[in-house]
Amino acid sequence: MSPAQSRGKSSRSRPPTRPLAIAIAVIALIGLGIWIAATPARNPSSLVGGPFSLQTGDGKTLTDADMKGRPFLVYFGYTHCPDICPTTLAQISDALRRLPDKPLRTLFVTVDPERDTPAMMADYVSSFDPRIIGLSGSPEQIAAMEKAYRVYARKGPVQPNGDYSMDHSSVVYLMDANGGFVEALNMERPPEELAKELAGYL
Repeated sequence: MSPAQSRGKSSRSRPPTRPLAIAIAVIALIGLGIWIAATPARNPSSLVGGPFSLQTGDGKTLTDADMKGRPFLVYFGYTHCPDICPTTLAQISDALRRLPDKPLRTLFVTVDPERDTPAMMADYVSSFDPRIIGLSGSPEQIAAMEKAYRVYARKGPVQPNGDYSMDHSSVVYLMDANGGFVEALNMERPPEELAKELAGYL
C-alpha cells in the first residue's frame, strides 16, 4: 500500500468500498457514452475537454495550451478521498511504470478546491508516479473544467467535526495531442494491458 493510499484510508473510519468504486466508474462510463451517442451531429473528440487554467504546487499556471503536442490523461478526485482516488492513481502509476521512457503526463484535478490547495495536491501526488501532476484552482476554475469534461461532483453533508466527503464520477480520460477526447480508459484490467494500449497512442 502506497503512503497516499494509507493517508486516504485513514481519513475515514469506514472500510474500503472497492465494489462502490467499480460501480461509480461503470455508471460514469455508461453516462459518458450515452451523452456522446445522443449528440451525433458533433465530433466526439469535441464533446469532452476544453480550455482550462489551473495551478500546480510550485505556484505555476498550467493551461490546456501547455498540454498540446502529446497525449495526456486527466483524472478528477480529491486528497481526502478514502479509497477510489488513491486506488485509481495507483493503477495509473502501475501502468506508467511500464512506460518508463514515455512522457505521458497525467493531470489529477481536485473536485474539492475548498480544501485542496495546489501545495496539498502536489504533496498528495508525490506518492505516485512523478508524471502525475496535481492541480487546483478557484471554485469557478474547477467548476468550468468539470463542466468541460462532463464530470459529476457534489459535496456531501458536513459532519460536526467539519469533515465531509465528495461524491464524484471516476473516469480516466485519454486526450490526444491536440487536447481532443479519445476515450475513457478501462481501468479494471492488468496494468500490462493498460500500458500496452497507452503505448499505441504515444
